[in-house]
Amino acid sequence: MSFFGAIGSFIMTPLYYVISVVMIGFHNVISKLLEPAGGASWVLSIVGLTVVIRAALIPLFVKQIKSSRNMQMLQPKVKELQKKYGHDRERLAQETMALYRDAGTNPFASCLPILLQMPIFFALFRLLDAASDGDPRGVLSKSQAEQFGNAELFGVPISKTFITADGDIGVQIMALFFVLAMLVTTFLTQRQLMTKNMPESAMTGPYAQQQKMLLYVLPVVFAVGGVAFPIGVLVYWTVSNLWTMSQQFYVIRRNPAPGTPAAQAKAERDAHKAARKGHPVVEEPGSTMIEPAPEPPRPAKRQQPQRKPRSQRKQPPKKRS
Repeated sequence: MSFFGAIGSFIMTPLYYVISVVMIGFHNVISKLLEPAGGASWVLSIVGLTVVIRAALIPLFVKQIKSSRNMQMLQPKVKELQKKYGHDRERLAQETMALYRDAGTNPFASCLPILLQMPIFFALFRLLDAASDGDPRGVLSKSQAEQFGNAELFGVPISKTFITADGDIGVQIMALFFVLAMLVTTFLTQRQLMTKNMPESAMTGPYAQQQKMLLYVLPVVFAVGGVAFPIGVLVYWTVSNLWTMSQQFYVIRRNPAPGTPAAQAKAERDAHKAARKGHPVVEEPGSTMIEPAPEPPRPAKRQQPQRKPRSQRKQPPKKRS
């Protein structure tokens, strides 16, 4: 146990310092407006921590979106491989991974943001749990650790969990609220990806089955585990989910995958935007695309007679003497 404890301490100790530095920075600023020992100032510090972490993970999120899009576009080729090597699972797996490798995509890239957040998530959990016992971690001082551990939001300690509420209805209600918020935001984020940014060709097959499984399994996993997390940690996870959902909405709206409902909606918005600027548009019968109408032909310009030089002008007849 001492060996694994040393490994855990080696991983967590730097995270304690990073998390506590960011939180204390936000807390020092927020304390100028709110009560330093109040729960609102510490909860807003957790929100600030979430924003900083998610902003740092934007490059990974972009990589996740690109990988997900590439996998969607490769689904017709994956189906061909299934028909060809369906009798040989080992060969099918090899050919599928070779296809992903040649396309420069990785099916595990979509898990990177979640996997990288998990150590931060557990470090915040341990930081808050230790602070509730007056044990400072990172750069937290003794007094700051006590403030953080005893902070209350609307009279509810943010260090409490649903299962450690000891019959406190306020703690149970707030914990359930954030657990449900975490569940709903996780579900909506995954559903947004499936319904808006996946072509019809990708709605069947192993990748689609994986996405459908995540759509229902992930919220349940978070809901079951959420009853054991402190309210402060649930705040972090809920805000992180809201960030993910908003960021994904922006990316899908501005740069959707080809052949998806989001791409069709973007094309229609662009056409209407062009129409508002004065470009006429027509809609073909039975078509979902709106294209600019051809401009009517302009009347030909009337050709003006050219002026002749003086030497070529007709001279008047001379009079007879």
